[in-house]
Amino acid sequence: MKRLFKAITFILILGLSAPAVKAGAAESGYDKLLQRAEQLLSNYKDSEALTVYEEVLAAAPDNYEALCKASFLHSRIGDRYNDDSRKMEHFSKAKAYASHAYEINPTDDESNYVMALSLSCIAMISGPKQRLSVTNQIKSFLDAALADNQENAAAWHLLGRWYYKMANLNFAEIAASKMLFGGVCEKASNEDAVKALQMAIKYNPQNIRYYYDLANVLQDMNDHKACISTLEQALTLHLETREELELSRRCKIMLQEQVR
Repeated sequence: MKRLFKAITFILILGLSAPAVKAGAAESGYDKLLQRAEQLLSNYKDSEALTVYEEVLAAAPDNYEALCKASFLHSRIGDRYNDDSRKMEHFSKAKAYASHAYEINPTDDESNYVMALSLSCIAMISGPKQRLSVTNQIKSFLDAALADNQENAAAWHLLGRWYYKMANLNFAEIAASKMLFGGVCEKASNEDAVKALQMAIKYNPQNIRYYYDLANVLQDMNDHKACISTLEQALTLHLETREELELSRRCKIMLQEQVR
C-alpha cells in the first residue's frame, strides 16, 4: 500500500490535459495573444504560455479562458518543484485564478475542474486536518464539472484519484473524516476509482497518466489480468514529453513484475 501511495502521488499534475475552454470564451482584442499562448502550451512550453496568459490577465482580469489556463499551468508548474514553499506559491495562484473563473461561470466544467485541481494540489502539501478538509471540498467541484460536461477526461481522472484516496485513508483519517465530514470516505471505494479512471481513458485514450494510475489501483486490488491489459495498452501510446517517457518506463517495470 505504501508503495502504491508513493507511485500514485508521483507526477500529480503533469499528465493531466489542459482545460479546453468553450468557444466564445475569449474576449475580443486578445485573440492573438490567446492563440499564441495556446500554441506554446501545445508545444509543452508551459512557463512561456503562462507568461502570455498572465499578460492577458494584466490587461483583462476577467478573461475566462486566460483564468482557467493560468490556474491549470500554476498547478502543473508548481508540482515540479521539490520545495513545498515554491509549490504553495504556485498552488495559491492557481486557486486564486480558479476562484475568479468560478465566480464568472460557476456552472462551467472548466472552472469547476481547475478549482478541484488547485485544491488537490494544496491538499498534497497540507497538514492532516487541512488536507482532509480540502479533500472533502474537491468532490463537489468534480461532480459539477462532470454534470456540465460528462466527457471531461481530466475531471474523471481527478475523480478517480479522489475515490482512491478516500477509499484508502488510514485509521486516524477515517476517524477524523467521520467526526468532521460525516464519514464521506465510507462512500468511496477502489471500484469507484477504477470506473472513474476508465471513463478518463474513454474520453482521452492517449494520456498515459490515466493508464498508469488505473494500473496502480488494479494492482492494489490484485486484479492482475486487468492490470496487465491496462499496462499493455499504455505501452502502445505515442509519447512526446519527458514526463510521458518516465511514466512509460514505470509501466514497463510494473508489467514485468506482473508477468513473473
